[in-house]
Amino acid sequence: MKPAVLVARAVFPEVVERLRRHFEVEDNPSDRVYGKAELIERLKGKVGAFTTGSVTIDAEVLDANPQLRVVANMAVGYNNFDVPACTARGVLCTNTPDVLTETTADFGFALMMAAARRVAESEHYLRRGEWSKWFYDMFVGSDIHHATLGILGMGRIGQAIARRGALGFDMRVLYHNRSRLDASVEAACKASYASKEQLLREADHLVIVMPYSKESHHAIGAAELALMKPTATLTNIARGGIVDDAALAKALAERRIAAAGLDVFEGEPSVHPDLLKVPNVVLTPHIASATVATRRAMAELAADNLIAGLGLGPQAGKPPTPINPEVLRA
Repeated sequence: MKPAVLVARAVFPEVVERLRRHFEVEDNPSDRVYGKAELIERLKGKVGAFTTGSVTIDAEVLDANPQLRVVANMAVGYNNFDVPACTARGVLCTNTPDVLTETTADFGFALMMAAARRVAESEHYLRRGEWSKWFYDMFVGSDIHHATLGILGMGRIGQAIARRGALGFDMRVLYHNRSRLDASVEAACKASYASKEQLLREADHLVIVMPYSKESHHAIGAAELALMKPTATLTNIARGGIVDDAALAKALAERRIAAAGLDVFEGEPSVHPDLLKVPNVVLTPHIASATVATRRAMAELAADNLIAGLGLGPQAGKPPTPINPEVLRA
């Protein structure tokens, strides 16, 4: 008999059919988000799970399903996994880095530009039928070219955004990271390391690309927003919870910063109601990687990880992108 796996959210049918060649697959074409109790029940007898960021794998889920061996996330982030709990129980976790880097950087840059140039505000104004004449300060925003770009989190996506800013728009690029990059990487991105405080004070456009963790929760709150220029913009394409959304909404309402672009939110898909009341924010529903080519590549990589992680296929035992490879060594 084939081993059994759960595909916990809807995904491309071709990917599900590919998995069926290796596994007995229980899929979820209706794309219903399972509550914890239902997730636990549906994982019964399954050795693997194909997941997205909305599927939480924690100690309770693991203890109820001791047969589970691999959880493969169709995402680069994995804060939906309790990785230490998985590792302690010998469960391999995987994610999908690299394949979404350039697409996500494109979107982050687009979101930043939309916030800076007040695209959403002006579109709503037009759609309301309020446009009757041109005037000199009509939706004036801030320039991107030759401005200072501040990047908080300088991994693959951060570096891709830095290159777009420096090489495409002649921006001065500052970054803050847990550790400073090699000089060669800084040179390729034309980026300079700065303290977090310097980054916040000097950035005309702050882009957040850091991973979420307990340590990074509310890394940008009221105190950090107070350091920013009143003309600055903030763009978050990282994870909800890194920014204190309530504090950001207050800063936007009081025009203590000029604008924001947000693709991620605390408690998403819920959005803080105060963010829905302020005009100077561009809001998108976590779609930074949403191109057909990129989402397909993410799904295929997650499938590669699940197949190989369960000892099947041409890469058997060598999944491409493990999060906790010590499980494989053990």
